[in-house]
Amino acid sequence: MSASQSIDFDLDLIHRYNTAGPRYTSYPTAVQFHDGFTAERYQQIARETNASGRPLSLYFHIPFCDTVCYYCACNKVVTKDRTRSRGYLDSLYQEMALQGDLFDRSRPVTQLHWGGGTPTFISHDEMTELMGKTAEHFGLLDDDTGEYSIEIDPREVRDETLALLRQLGFNRISLGVQDFDEKVQKAVNRVQSESLVRNVLDEARRLGFRSTSVDLIYGLPHQNCETFGNTIERIIDMDPARISVFNYAHLPDRFKPQRRIADADLPTPSEKLAILQQTISQLTEAGYVYIGMDHFAKPDDELAVAQRDHTLYRNFQGYSTHSDCDLIGLGSTSVGMVGNSYSQNQHKLDDYYAAMGEKRLAVFRGVELDQDDLIRRDVITRLICHFELSFGDIEKAHDIRFGDYFAQELDDLKVMESDGLINLNADQISVRPAGRLLIRNICMSFDRYLREASEQRFSRVI
Repeated sequence: MSASQSIDFDLDLIHRYNTAGPRYTSYPTAVQFHDGFTAERYQQIARETNASGRPLSLYFHIPFCDTVCYYCACNKVVTKDRTRSRGYLDSLYQEMALQGDLFDRSRPVTQLHWGGGTPTFISHDEMTELMGKTAEHFGLLDDDTGEYSIEIDPREVRDETLALLRQLGFNRISLGVQDFDEKVQKAVNRVQSESLVRNVLDEARRLGFRSTSVDLIYGLPHQNCETFGNTIERIIDMDPARISVFNYAHLPDRFKPQRRIADADLPTPSEKLAILQQTISQLTEAGYVYIGMDHFAKPDDELAVAQRDHTLYRNFQGYSTHSDCDLIGLGSTSVGMVGNSYSQNQHKLDDYYAAMGEKRLAVFRGVELDQDDLIRRDVITRLICHFELSFGDIEKAHDIRFGDYFAQELDDLKVMESDGLINLNADQISVRPAGRLLIRNICMSFDRYLREASEQRFSRVI
C-alpha cells in the first residue's frame, strides 16, 4: 500500500473529532430537500438533460424483506406474503413508462442497480419481467460493459438465482453478511452460515460476475475484537473484490426494529473503536486498499483504479466509477440526481401507489442546486474520493479564485492542519494518513448548510 493510501489510527484525534456529520452521498444533503421542488420541475429538468446526451444510471428500490434484521434502518416492508411484489412491480412499470418518456432512448444505461429491502425477494419470473420491462423504456447495454449490480441476501439465493441474474445482465453482486458469529446473528435476527455465503461467492465468480462485494457491520450486540476479527479472517479467505464495514448507529427511537437490541449487549465505545482499528489493520495487511467511508477494495478493482486515476465519484449508492450519468430513482423512497437537481419519491407505499394510479410521477421533494452548491459539491466530492484537492482544478472548473471564495474555510482548516489531519499550502489540500478516517470532518468545513444549521441531524463520523 502506498503512503497516500495508508491510515493512521490516532485515538486522541478520533475522540476529538468524533462529532455528527453527513456521509455526503449528495451535496446538498437530503436535509435540504423540500416540497417546493415539484414533479413538474423535475420533468422540465429531465427533458433539458437530453441535450447533453449523457448516459443514464437507474436505481430500483425493491422494499420487501421476508424477515426483519433488528439493526436495519432502511426503508422496507417486512412480509412473508410474496404476492405483495405483484402490485409493486406493476406500479414500477407505470413509473418506468412515465420516466422513460422524459429521456431520449439514445442515452445508454451504463449503470443499473437493484437495492432494497431485498431485491431477490421477487420471483425468478418477476426478475425476468422487470428487466424486460426496463429494456422497453430505456437503452440497456447488451455487451456486458455496463455496471449492473444487485444487493443479495444469501438466504434468498435459490437454485439458478445467480445464473438467471447473470443471464439478465448483472455483472456485480453485493452480499449482506454483517457477522459470522452465531451469538451476534441471533441477537440481530440475521442467521446465515459461512458456507452459504462462501458458496454464493464461489458460484458468482464461476458464472463470470466481474465484481463481488461483502457488507459487514461493526458495533452490533455481543461483538468484540476476537469474534469480529474471526469474521474478518473468514471474509478475507473468501476473497471478495470489495468489502464494506459499516458503523452500526443505535437509534431505537427512530427505527423500531432496533428496540429489540438491548443497550447492555452493545460493545462499549472504546471496544467499538478497537474493533474498527483491528479491522482496518487486518484488511490492509491482506492487501485491500482503503477507499474511504467504510469501503475497501483490492488494488486492481475498478474503485481502487479510479481513485488512483482521480475519476472516482460518490453518489447515493456509495462510491462509483460513473460520474457522468444522470441518475433516475425508481420505486418508493428512491432518490434521483438529474441535471443540477436531486429528487425523491414518496416514502409510503400507499402514496407511491396513489401517484402511479393517477399516472403521475411520485416525486414529492427535492432540491435544485445553485452555483454555490455546484462549487462546494465539487470540492467535497474531490476530497472524499481522492483525499486531495487542487485549488487550480476548482478555479478552472468554476471560474473563481479559490483563496478568496473559501477564505473563511481555509482559515478554519488551519486547526486541522495543526492537528495533523491535512497538509494545507497555497495551491492544494492533501489529507494525511491521520485524516483519512476523519474525511467527513474535513468535508464538513466546506458545507455551507452545516455552518448555518441550528441543529445536527446526522450520525457520528466514526
